Amino acid sequence: MQQGQGEGVIKAMSSARDAESVAQDLARQLIHPHLGFVLFFCSATYDLDALGQALEQYFGGVTLVGCTTAGEITPLGYGRNCVSAVGFDHRHFSVACELIDEMERFSLIDAQQLVERLINDCRSNSLAPIKDHSFALTLLDGLSSREEVVLAALSAAFGRIPHFGGSAGDDNYLARTYVYHGGRFHSGSAVVVLINTWLDFEVFTTHHIEPREERLVVTRADSNARRVHELNAEPAAQAYAELIGVPVEALDFALFAAHPLAVRINDRYYVRSIQKVNDDLSLSFYCAVENGIVLTAMRPGPLLPNLQAQFARIEAHLGEPLLTIGCDCFLRRLEAEASGDLDAVAEFLRSRQVIGFNTYGEQCNGVHLNQTFTGVAIGRPGRHGRR
Repeated sequence: MQQGQGEGVIKAMSSARDAESVAQDLARQLIHPHLGFVLFFCSATYDLDALGQALEQYFGGVTLVGCTTAGEITPLGYGRNCVSAVGFDHRHFSVACELIDEMERFSLIDAQQLVERLINDCRSNSLAPIKDHSFALTLLDGLSSREEVVLAALSAAFGRIPHFGGSAGDDNYLARTYVYHGGRFHSGSAVVVLINTWLDFEVFTTHHIEPREERLVVTRADSNARRVHELNAEPAAQAYAELIGVPVEALDFALFAAHPLAVRINDRYYVRSIQKVNDDLSLSFYCAVENGIVLTAMRPGPLLPNLQAQFARIEAHLGEPLLTIGCDCFLRRLEAEASGDLDAVAEFLRSRQVIGFNTYGEQCNGVHLNQTFTGVAIGRPGRHGRR
């Protein structure tokens, strides 16, 4: 059954387990004469080869882009082991997309040429001026360790075009993550989508993490591998476990979510989430961490009030959103599960028309983030707000 519809977009989901049934479900809910583009987010537990082929078969000439997740945000709130999707009407949205198939080789020149092609594709539809009427979405392989390099190049090329995105997940297995483009799933790759629209929108990011007094200094790290070997000249896992008052063997996702670390830049804190403890007591992170940086111990504040305040600010000038594409760090979802707030957060996301996924990292205007809710809110037709 179709789940949620507004002028310009149609939301959909499927919890079927076999690939063909998923493709049938989504096609039945989304396909209409003006469908121009489909964005989807799916569990990595599917047979991805079969799913890619089925989607290509059932959607024919419609362009589809997507990625695997660490949990889905559906028209009904949070989902697991399902597919969440949104279809865009070409009368409201001009969309262009490209695949970066080798993230490790992506350069500034590549980024400039890619962005120029995307702009030319969108401009050819004569929907709205590119300036002030376009935003970009990036979906990156969440285990590539190349997000910062790719984002820096893209940010320089996009200039004043706002952009956001998320790093693909794999249901917390930390094995392989995928993006979808051109009828199949790709690992070690990224998808860049430029969306041009005459509707009002706002790209945003928010987090609920607050600083504590304690600090840890990175005294030995492999920044390319995002691996910290020593904090305060101690084995990294040992120093972190001592900081939060638990034995090393107790460290897990839930504790990483409850006791984040962050880098302070000017007056803002940027969380550097821990991915895992390694056998040598080093810590792997989801973001790059350099030798010599100071990591501030952080504590989560109230998650739902922070989200409510963020959307209140957005709605003050956009009105009630037609659609919000949300990239929600998977550690936030784990925290909500642990605190018993999951249903309340899920209901709030549903009420704000959020379609999206739980990520292994978020991106906003060239910066790689952790433990945030980042996205774009799109206003309804007929509402002329300010951005």
